[in-house]
Amino acid sequence: MKVVAFDPYLGEEKADKMGVEKVELDELFARADFITLHVPFTDQTANILSRENIAKLKKGVRIVNCARGGLVDEEALADALKSGHVAGAAFDVFAVEPATESPLFNLPNVVVTPHLGAATTEAQENVALQVAEQMSDYLLTGAVTNALNMPSVTAEEAKVMTPWISLSGHLGNFIGQMTDEPIQAINILFDGSVSDMNLQALTAACVAGIMKKANPDTNMVSAPVIAKERGIKISTTKQDKTGAFDGYMKVTVVTAKRERSVAGTVFSDGKPRFIQIKGINIDAEIGAHMVYTTNVDVPGIIGTLGQSMGKHDVNIANFTLGRSEVKGEAIALLYIDEAIPEAALKDLEATGLFTQVKPLAFDVN
Repeated sequence: MKVVAFDPYLGEEKADKMGVEKVELDELFARADFITLHVPFTDQTANILSRENIAKLKKGVRIVNCARGGLVDEEALADALKSGHVAGAAFDVFAVEPATESPLFNLPNVVVTPHLGAATTEAQENVALQVAEQMSDYLLTGAVTNALNMPSVTAEEAKVMTPWISLSGHLGNFIGQMTDEPIQAINILFDGSVSDMNLQALTAACVAGIMKKANPDTNMVSAPVIAKERGIKISTTKQDKTGAFDGYMKVTVVTAKRERSVAGTVFSDGKPRFIQIKGINIDAEIGAHMVYTTNVDVPGIIGTLGQSMGKHDVNIANFTLGRSEVKGEAIALLYIDEAIPEAALKDLEATGLFTQVKPLAFDVN
């Protein structure tokens, strides 16, 4: 069997080690005799096997989806199965679950099973007991043991680390949203007081933040495993206090094209802040909806940003600027009340004043 694979975040070196040939999606459609899906349900993967894409498939192809419902247009697939363009399919996930009806049911060339592996009586009883015991331990002592979604943290550590874990996730999430090409390496620098904390938990939170763009279901347990599977090298560095802050974190990712870094700290009020992006010092709060821009430091940038946001009825709650030097590279971070409309982004890009305009979203709850 020869395996071809489409994954925009998979590097060529890792693909070679896995023994697969990395191809673009249309080439996979044209060549594959069997197609299996192994992806989360996101805006990018929703309906990835649409009616249009099913028409591109090799005649006689067979399709297996045990990943998520909604990745395949079930009605279009049923039509292709009836016409013989698709020879067969096997599904245990559906667009609507529990699946009581589907165009795929009762077709002779389809195998379907319910998506109920975790719903047995025994599984539900065991989960209930484990949750009760762990919640009791947490409520009585503050300890998190045998954690399912993060490395274990003692009660004493939790008091100090909670805002730093939040910061770590935000730093990773920032870089993840900014990086479109495969990541080869991640380095996390822990400076000052943070270097004496539970670095395993902080590292896991950061890597989870980075990986969420590709897989929104990533958590602090799965993130390091997923990163390793993708051939991403993770390294950490700790050092004594070197600057104005008692402690800070700096995250750097390496791709084939560039290095990108962002640093942050936790202020005395317990709020995480970005303090440096691309080596440019800033002081930016972190909001649910933000816009990041880069430009040459020239007059008129602030006015253009304000005018464009106002034109599209976008309220700016906070605004942070930074620059490398006079007339050098400059950055801006806008903290806005809601997600920026696509039209506003296009207007900013159309001015020709910005080298980059990027919408950002963070979970600040």
